[in-house]
Amino acid sequence: MKNSLKYIALVIIGTLVSCKDEVQKPKVSYDASSKANVVGKTDSTQIEVADLPIQMEGTDYLIHPVGDLRVYERGTKSRYGSSSVSDLSFTISNLGEYEITGYLQNLKFQKVDSDSIHSLTDKPALILTATYLKPVADKTHNQIMVYTLADTDTNKDGKIDSGDIKTLYLSDISGANFTKISEDLQELVDWSLIESNSRLYFRTIEDTNQNGQFDKNDVLHYNYIDLASKKWEVKGYKPI
Repeated sequence: MKNSLKYIALVIIGTLVSCKDEVQKPKVSYDASSKANVVGKTDSTQIEVADLPIQMEGTDYLIHPVGDLRVYERGTKSRYGSSSVSDLSFTISNLGEYEITGYLQNLKFQKVDSDSIHSLTDKPALILTATYLKPVADKTHNQIMVYTLADTDTNKDGKIDSGDIKTLYLSDISGANFTKISEDLQELVDWSLIESNSRLYFRTIEDTNQNGQFDKNDVLHYNYIDLASKKWEVKGYKPI
């Protein structure tokens, strides 16, 4: 009985240590032997699929979310039309109010009166959110998308995933002018749109002590962009 209790205790301790190690996994690796901008490898075993297109209200473009086919444990069933499919989910994104979310590899854009489809990016990425800034379009007629995504294998584990630094990008509603507006190696904390002046405010955190983690000892950066302007210029400000 005592041996059994000891074994259980060791298992619990091992699990806790394992969880702690997982939580503390660095988002940034400063290994000098690795290249500064390592591009994540594409998993050839994954099957790429696209969701049905989405059209944001008041725009002339369709957006096709693209990602990997999801495979679940046997026994899970989903129904699509009249067919029943086990173990697979062909839905790779979710649609909220003017926002697409998911773990997407790309977005593809198509003008409604055209058969031509083009990609948002030709580089590996993990797109987490894509938001149409409709209040800006209503006020300024500038139709802009804002994205949160991981674009670099910052922890150098050979893939781009949610364990890497999250960044902020903008593009036109057509997917053109895809532009990174947060600094390299700075983790996006959050962003917010102020509708009255069409300004996009965002915060990032810099790993100033280079311990691979983002914590209270690091520096927060405060920035905004005037989206009423045709030129996207990041400006810093100091609220504290």
